[in-house]
Amino acid sequence: MAEQQQHDQLQVTAANKSILNDKWDVVLSNLLVKSGLGFGVGVVASVLLFKRRAFPVWLGVGFGLGRGYAEGDAIFRSAAGLRTSKA
Repeated sequence: MAEQQQHDQLQVTAANKSILNDKWDVVLSNLLVKSGLGFGVGVVASVLLFKRRAFPVWLGVGFGLGRGYAEGDAIFRSAAGLRTSKA
């Protein structure tokens, strides 16, 4: 009986680790994409509007990192786990 409970406990732990790993994958990829998009928008704004100054690039990266952090925080705080897409 004790062996069965220990086996069940290990399966639950493995499932929890899998969910946590999936969440981290989503959060890190989301953070990378958002900061990359912010960088791109900052470069375009710098070239077109601000005579090639650096602050729009850093501002765009900052907004991207902030948005990625906020969405990552929402993913880890959600009780249901990972969000699913309706495809």
